[in-house]
Amino acid sequence: MAGKNNISRRQFLKVAGTAVGAIGFGFPRSGVPPYIVPSSALGAAGNVAASNRIVMGCIGMGGQGTGNMRGFMGESEVQVVAVCDVVESRRQEAKDIVDRHYGDKGCAGYNDFRDMLARTDIDAVMIAPQDHWHALIAVAAARAGKDIYCEKPLGVAVREGQAIRDAVRRYGRVFQTGTQQRSDRKFRFACELARNGYLGDIHTVEVAAPGPKYKRTYHKPPTAEPIPAGLDYNMYIGPAPMKPYNAGRHAWPDWYLIWDYCAGFIVNWGVHHLDIANWGCPAVTGEPFELECKASYRNDGLTDNINDWQAEFNYAGGLRMTFTDSDNPNKQGCQFEGNAGWVHVNRAGISAEPASLLKVKIKPDEIHLYESGEHRADFLNCVRTRSDPVAPVEAGHKASYLGMIADIAARLNRKVKWDPAAETFVDDDEANRMRSRPMRSPWHL
Repeated sequence: MAGKNNISRRQFLKVAGTAVGAIGFGFPRSGVPPYIVPSSALGAAGNVAASNRIVMGCIGMGGQGTGNMRGFMGESEVQVVAVCDVVESRRQEAKDIVDRHYGDKGCAGYNDFRDMLARTDIDAVMIAPQDHWHALIAVAAARAGKDIYCEKPLGVAVREGQAIRDAVRRYGRVFQTGTQQRSDRKFRFACELARNGYLGDIHTVEVAAPGPKYKRTYHKPPTAEPIPAGLDYNMYIGPAPMKPYNAGRHAWPDWYLIWDYCAGFIVNWGVHHLDIANWGCPAVTGEPFELECKASYRNDGLTDNINDWQAEFNYAGGLRMTFTDSDNPNKQGCQFEGNAGWVHVNRAGISAEPASLLKVKIKPDEIHLYESGEHRADFLNCVRTRSDPVAPVEAGHKASYLGMIADIAARLNRKVKWDPAAETFVDDDEANRMRSRPMRSPWHL
């Protein structure tokens, strides 16, 4: 018999106010036990009392998701009470990590994220499954009244990011995008130099991200293989097209290179530096532009995603932005160029010309961008204060769609025009249809 916290799917839909994926899915008989509150959650042994804690559930327990979970557990005001993954072994491993941390057996494991979201004791969720799941889970979480820390990008299509943004605002949730470079001082400083005129008038922004150079099993032929025990393959596929199981469809990093589950490195990795471009130069998503993108696409076993790209954005006000892949770690990152100098920043460091720019002290009356010292801690603080964090949903959406529309231009192999106010291509029905992807029934937004 299911535990007390496992309310029926019908009850969940009524509470959460959504019919996301409701049709055709029976209630999973997982036998998850009721959540038992340990003494640590009550404030024993110097811990923060349960009444003051942020109770969290974690969805998607791969490397990034587990790393995020560990980071959140390191904060004394957090109590992780549930984990969710469609792979039984990963789900159990994550549960074991939580139980060891708290010294009890109180963490619940779920195969279906909807069962976790139905719990009324959970305040916030961390979302880190494959990209094609981000929108469905984030929208359902917002409707269920949960605050959200969601890994980038915001889905695999422009419409998905819009759906997340609209749901977060409609239901008044706190949302932090996993674009953690915003919590790094050097990225913030580079953007402040650009925003405060220290470079003069910005005329060029250059963005470069690593291309998909991972090599593991993507060369495998796309033949059917037995579904391994402990994997809910139907739930893994979710809204993507159903295709015969092959280990490469589920293995990291292979799924990054498969269109069904990811919009490619142009989005998945590009989102980081495109976000910094937009933070330091808001015209990047504030002015209409024309866009061209030349690219090649993979045709190697299971993989079919973008392989390399060269995009150019030309703005109504004269600004120009380039966005390319690059194997050169020194070129990767974001560079702002003005008529008085330039600054380049990436995870390895920051450089500028003239070099004296790096000694600038931003004056009290100048633009000071949101200061976050740690991305997850910033999210938790905003959950308490009910304010927007350093990487709010709008920023995550815009950084995601910049890569998505570059990919659309590449697939069309022609120039497109973008209206940022309407978030549509101008007089281009073909391109506008590509802003969304069909979802496999019964999943829908």
